[in-house]
Amino acid sequence: MTHPFLPLTARSRDEAHRAATPLELFFDLCFVVAVAQAGAELVHAVAEGHAGEGILNYAMVFWAIWWAWMNFTWFASAYDNDDVLYRVLTLVQIAGVLVLAAGVSRAFDGHDFLVVYIGYVVMRLALSSQWLRAAHHAADAGERTMCRRYAGGVVACQAGWTALLFAPEDARPWVFLVMALAELAVPVFAERDVTTQWHPHHIAERYGLFTIIVLGESIAAATVAVKSGVTENDALGEVLPVAVGGLLIVFAAWWIYFVVPAHDRLTSNRQGFLWGYGHYLIFTTAAAIGAGLEIAVEEAVGKAHVSTLTASSAVTVPTALFLLCVWLLHARYFKVGIAQQSVLPLAALVILMCTFAGHWAVLAAGLVAAAAVAVGVTLTATNPATRRTTDTRH
Repeated sequence: MTHPFLPLTARSRDEAHRAATPLELFFDLCFVVAVAQAGAELVHAVAEGHAGEGILNYAMVFWAIWWAWMNFTWFASAYDNDDVLYRVLTLVQIAGVLVLAAGVSRAFDGHDFLVVYIGYVVMRLALSSQWLRAAHHAADAGERTMCRRYAGGVVACQAGWTALLFAPEDARPWVFLVMALAELAVPVFAERDVTTQWHPHHIAERYGLFTIIVLGESIAAATVAVKSGVTENDALGEVLPVAVGGLLIVFAAWWIYFVVPAHDRLTSNRQGFLWGYGHYLIFTTAAAIGAGLEIAVEEAVGKAHVSTLTASSAVTVPTALFLLCVWLLHARYFKVGIAQQSVLPLAALVILMCTFAGHWAVLAAGLVAAAAVAVGVTLTATNPATRRTTDTRH
């Protein structure tokens, strides 16, 4: 039974069997709408020959999506008490996410962030209320100060985002950069004396679930594009290499991300910040793979106004960046020896070279990604030191 009101106190970082809740899963699911909108706008921009502007807009919009998700995820890991008020305020944040998603197209088309801003206002009012609740029930003065810093920082940054609505269009990317840096500084400032009791296993699971969401969105987007290419253009032969290569890339991306226990890297607040912030690139590139596959399909059937090289790079570049980011953030810490350490960086390099393989570029990149997984599994199985490390962890 859910209680109407419970003290919003910090949960233990050592709590056993901490797992994502149905409310958190619902929260993540609603982000699919926003991620899909951002990917669709990126496809449209690149297919129309505006790749540079499209990538910039995509980076900004996806940052807004990711940061909204981050705000809730880390707070929930430390303070989720699952009472009625907590649930209602979380549902309000979900409503804000949907408003944000509705504003993605306008943000892309003319850097008009009004609807996105309104969505953030809705989310921020709920989030700051949660932080003030946590401050009210804090165990000591240090935790109370930390919670109030978060609440104040969230409100101050939201006020700062107002400048984005009135700045000249050419200046808006710079305003966005300044405010994004200010947002990133809030947790560092708030937790300089006392840290939140986020749960390493819970955070790793939450990030893993969001990774699955963006990879799933990539599969969904690519599937729709392939279906369109086959049914509307009768171009099975042209889209089949893209479909097979794209599927191999997504399968390999999933395998490579989850092959090591990410929570083992979350042993301190500093590592938590670096790991958590670094995932912006992982999420962005994972979602961009799906957009790239759509562009490759549209180019294959003659609908995109871009060259084969551009369409190929729309897949190979985010795939290579995804592999490098996963390696940098946590995979390399579980590799033993030069051979294991070299697999992902070399695979990323070869995938970039696949860009020049013409209409076979995506298939070639998929085969390289799959080969990287196979080589990694083989090296792990034949290295006694790696087996001992794995046995110790389990």
